[in-house]
Amino acid sequence: MQGGRKMDKKYEALFTPFRIGTCEIKNRVIIPAMEGTNIVDNMAGPKFNEKSHDYYIERAKNDVGLFIPGMIPVYSMIMGKWLHKSPKVFEQARPVVEEIHANGSKIFFQLGAGFAGRNYTLATQMLKIAGNKALKTLTNPILHLNEMMVAPDEGEQMVWAPQYKARQLTVKEIRNYIEGYAKSAKLCKEIGVDGVEVHAVHEGYLMDQFTTKYTNHRTDEYGGSFENRFRFAVEVVRAIKKECGEDYPVMLRYSVTSKVIGFKTGAVPGEEFTELGRDMEESEKAAKYLQDAGYDALDADNGTYDSWYWAHPPVYMPLNCNLPEVEHIKQFVDIPVICAGRMQAETAAQAIAEGRLDAVAIGRQFICDGEYLTKLKEGREEDIRPCISCHNGCLPIAYYKNSGAAADLSSPNSQGHCALNPVSFEEKKYEIKEAAVKKKIAVIGGGIGGMEVARLCSMMGHTVDLYEKTDQLGGVFIAAAAPDFKEKDKELIEWYKTQIKKLPITLHMNTEITSLSEIQTDEIVVATGAAPRKLPVPGFEKGIEAIDYLLGKKEVGTKVAVIGGGLTGCEIAYDLAKKGKEPFVVEMTEDLIKALGICAANSSCLRDLLRYYKVPVYLESTLKEIQDHNVVILTPDGEKVIDCDSVVLSVGYVPGTSLVKESSEHVHILGDAAKVGNLKNVIWGAYDLAFSL
Repeated sequence: MQGGRKMDKKYEALFTPFRIGTCEIKNRVIIPAMEGTNIVDNMAGPKFNEKSHDYYIERAKNDVGLFIPGMIPVYSMIMGKWLHKSPKVFEQARPVVEEIHANGSKIFFQLGAGFAGRNYTLATQMLKIAGNKALKTLTNPILHLNEMMVAPDEGEQMVWAPQYKARQLTVKEIRNYIEGYAKSAKLCKEIGVDGVEVHAVHEGYLMDQFTTKYTNHRTDEYGGSFENRFRFAVEVVRAIKKECGEDYPVMLRYSVTSKVIGFKTGAVPGEEFTELGRDMEESEKAAKYLQDAGYDALDADNGTYDSWYWAHPPVYMPLNCNLPEVEHIKQFVDIPVICAGRMQAETAAQAIAEGRLDAVAIGRQFICDGEYLTKLKEGREEDIRPCISCHNGCLPIAYYKNSGAAADLSSPNSQGHCALNPVSFEEKKYEIKEAAVKKKIAVIGGGIGGMEVARLCSMMGHTVDLYEKTDQLGGVFIAAAAPDFKEKDKELIEWYKTQIKKLPITLHMNTEITSLSEIQTDEIVVATGAAPRKLPVPGFEKGIEAIDYLLGKKEVGTKVAVIGGGLTGCEIAYDLAKKGKEPFVVEMTEDLIKALGICAANSSCLRDLLRYYKVPVYLESTLKEIQDHNVVILTPDGEKVIDCDSVVLSVGYVPGTSLVKESSEHVHILGDAAKVGNLKNVIWGAYDLAFSL
């Protein structure tokens, strides 16, 4: 409690105890497994993640009930090592487990078959090897692609690289995995881990591929009938119970329904479709069957890699998107049921209080703000930094036509980190301390980057003046947050405004700085953002800049050409379609949203939404001319003239300030003013700059 403030009673149900098997957990709030959040890893051979200690202990001190660190593959994708043959790495994790316990929290380790299966995340750099038997053999001592590119059936297309196909997993290999799960679980128990979570009949991973008819056409004991398709999952829990004892808790990561229309095509919310994967009728049966097999809880959501945005819901998915299916499945089991997927505390608490749910899994919000629960309990909701479901830091694996899993390898701090909060998993590097030398710092530009560097510098004890040429803080992010599906983006702007008000920062609104000589100070930060790119195209001036459309400065007609199929262009097309307009998209590359750093869950969701709204898309096409009532574009099939009422221009940005020319030792250019990037680049750049001043 702070300043006499109390927690709103609507959250009380979150702070009641419950049990998973024999394990009593002090409250109903769980941090689920997420990419990059491992304590123990086995991706490239067994190792202890040293950065995990501070991350988990900080959240244990902030009252989290149960932790489930990121998946530990029982078999290494690289180097081919079985997890259970490396007990030493578990001993390294023992102190973290003990300290979590000392704070009254519990911890389960999530064990999985790695990323083996048709959804193995084939990196762009692996594609040549994946398509060449000789290279596969040559690299096999290090890169075990042949063991990873597997499926229940021979010839299943690889999700991340559809041009390649998987081989059939043998019965011997299945049994090796079962043994791997059991013996790895025993190592977990030996170091005091309270239980394990099996990954998974979930998300289309290897075990889940066995359960669904559209990915399993085997005719042996692991295919065909319902019982045979679920045999893998059943044998795993029985093996763990045999190895660890019947009273050792085993939870299952579970997708209630698959939400699959076709290969790499998911069903968006509200869409009528025929389910190719697990439908609700089979899920009702499966949940009870898995409970009876020995699983002690279901950690549930929806989706597969064909509909990845259900399991990793981006900003375009509704809040609490998986709750209807998850609370439905609770009717068919007697074990606890947990729901994940953009879950909001108030909604979760109400569902728990009404008996529709047993606990809630909240992941990305805790990466974004480790003090989330403490702030709820202290009635400081306005101080909670909101997760905007951007995935720019926590899961920035991109996918576009035949790309494989594309990532920015120059950015090592990617998965498991946060675009908005660099402190997560970097607690020591970005620990905020009083500055040894106090300075006067002027920040020019009140966008996200400017507000962030001003906030940090003030917290370090510097004297900060913040100059903004308009009457609003937020910069171009105000426009980015404008669509109605960007409610969390709007909350982020308000969060920054609140934090700025609480700090001794001097604001100068409606103040444009045209020359740095106007300011007498120790350090100057130029964070003036970017300006829309101009194209040398006849009639370009007739178009409406994306920012002007988003801010409502200019009206559009019914039929709208959107020039540029990047993230912003596709968001605008989606927004227009939702409003009953008739947009079409013109994109110069071979696919929409072709960019590093944009999570495949986000991009695939947008692509499926545009499909659902029947938005025409012209790929590998360029704008030739804007005329009064049409656009002329050059397509692979030749020149096309397409009628339209309005043209929205989303062709990118360029640094947009002359102040950059005045750069010097004490002048620092931040964010888009230096180089146009995404929100993560801006905020992490602000942290690095603030810590250097």
